Amino acid sequence: MRIFSLLTAGIFALALYYLVIKRDEFTALVRGAPENVEQQESVEAPIVPEIGDRPVSVIAIESRASEIETGALLRGQTEAARFVDVKSETSGLVISEPLRKGTMVEEGQLVCELDPGTRLAALDEARARLNEAEIAARAANQLATEGFGSELRRTSSLAALQSATAIVKRAEQDIARLRIRAPFNGLLESDAAELGSLLQPGGLCATIIQLDPIRIVGFITEAEVDRVKVGNFATATLSSGRKVTGNLTFVSKSADPTTRTFRLEVTVGNADYSIRDGSSAEIFIAAEKRPAHFLPQSALTLNDRGEIGVRLVIDGQARFSPIRIVRDTSDGIWVEGLDEHVSVIVVGQEYVVDGSAIEVTYMGESR
Repeated sequence: MRIFSLLTAGIFALALYYLVIKRDEFTALVRGAPENVEQQESVEAPIVPEIGDRPVSVIAIESRASEIETGALLRGQTEAARFVDVKSETSGLVISEPLRKGTMVEEGQLVCELDPGTRLAALDEARARLNEAEIAARAANQLATEGFGSELRRTSSLAALQSATAIVKRAEQDIARLRIRAPFNGLLESDAAELGSLLQPGGLCATIIQLDPIRIVGFITEAEVDRVKVGNFATATLSSGRKVTGNLTFVSKSADPTTRTFRLEVTVGNADYSIRDGSSAEIFIAAEKRPAHFLPQSALTLNDRGEIGVRLVIDGQARFSPIRIVRDTSDGIWVEGLDEHVSVIVVGQEYVVDGSAIEVTYMGESR
């Protein structure tokens, strides 16, 4: 009875195996189809055109070299020609009305004045002592000359005279420091010290900047620094879109140790003070004129060695020619390294190699 149960279970499991796992073979067997028939999916192989020696159709343009101004293009910012914090050299209360920021000041104009306090009295005292020392020195000198006084006394009186003279000069200089003046023509960037405030030595009276002329500062790479020289014409496009012109007035002889770039300065007139300090700018410094071709950026390609260049039409074949980009614009690029007159492939250059036969259609011709 036990053997019959096991046999029944085995037959049932085998039937389930064929109905579930081997369903396709079981169905084919029942219908009389041959075993191990797999349904094949037809896969069409891609049609690869055989080019062989057939010329490849490309589109090219005729290009002739033109003289352009080369130069260096870099980013920079405007910088005031002078920027100074005018500070007090002595202590005292401010007794002058403050000049407000934005005020134009001229060289030598009074910016801050301090209360003299007891300095005038000290100066009077020093002058009185100087007068006394002068009389004593004359008397000692006369007595020594006539033989009635010692040389030591005359020397001592002369020393006292020199000391009194120095005290007077020091008192006069201390009083002169009470009137703080503008060191150059410029613009107040901050309010002058307020009336009644106490300034100590080193205390800030006002900040003055000079914006005419103004400098536009940038940093040029070591690969391009030899292309520019002091005196070269330069143009700058400010962040507002305004274009200004000037001349290159400084090129550093020492590179920045971090970026390995060299500081340069372009000086631009700014009589109306409309150019502000710290505005970003794009600087172009002109160099010598060179022949170059103007090509669309799409004409560029790479050879097997990774060199950038273009493919030319030469005797019905494609030839790679390396180039160097002189200037990049939104409409195209200026390149050099090509002959004066060339035919440049602009469409299809990626599908040919050196020596490939090509069928050329020049841009602008009807096809």
